[in-house]
Amino acid sequence: MLTTRFVQGAPNWADVGTADIGGATSFYRALFGWEFRSAGPEAGGYGFFQLDGRTAAGGMQTTPEQGPPAWTVYFQSRDADATAKAVEQAGGSVLVPPDDVMGEGRMAILADHAGVPFGVWQPAALKGLDVVGDPGSLCWVELYTADIAREAAFYDRVFGWETCAMHFPGGVYTGINPAGEDESAAFGGLVALADDPSGAETEPYWLPYFEVTDVDAAVGKALELDGKVRMPALDVEGVGRMAKLADPYGARFAVIKSTPQQG
Repeated sequence: MLTTRFVQGAPNWADVGTADIGGATSFYRALFGWEFRSAGPEAGGYGFFQLDGRTAAGGMQTTPEQGPPAWTVYFQSRDADATAKAVEQAGGSVLVPPDDVMGEGRMAILADHAGVPFGVWQPAALKGLDVVGDPGSLCWVELYTADIAREAAFYDRVFGWETCAMHFPGGVYTGINPAGEDESAAFGGLVALADDPSGAETEPYWLPYFEVTDVDAAVGKALELDGKVRMPALDVEGVGRMAKLADPYGARFAVIKSTPQQG
């Protein structure tokens, strides 16, 4: 499960680049209860979405030249420069080179061999998100890909990720967990694009999941706020009830009410 005990290769941050940070703030405030706090005039408009005073995500307004509105998932790195080099050696690319962020840490935006963007965060003063797993916060990440085995090999070279087979009624799910950890430390999964229940995606992408107390209510609220339902709510035995959404500007994410895990 995803926790704030951040270790090498585990998700430790997520942020949204949006065409309208004011509109996005209104949307996520109504959906998750988030409040936006600016990181200061020197941060170029970047800020923190906070849940009861704890940082649950980041966000900033972006331009069309920076790409379409999207959520970016970041993974912990002990050395962002070394991780960027490992990405290139594994066939990926560096989109934004490693750079220091106001003494808070060092970050880079990279892409895997299929061109899917992701971030790395090397903590300094800022260790990562303050809250995960609670309602209104990040709880899981998934990579939709055309080739699970190839992606697993890529991220193993970069982060040392290990995969595990998670059995559920109707199939097997490929879970991912940090090096040296067992299935209980899994923080996400790899899913074949062909198995995407929404049936709408043709290009690989990372998808963040946010925990909610009521998936159907979240879907209704998203529609009320001009969001889009990419996959209607469905139940997965032993996992929970989930739905895939997009905010009014097109950034994709999912919501889930997780089934409590035994043991």
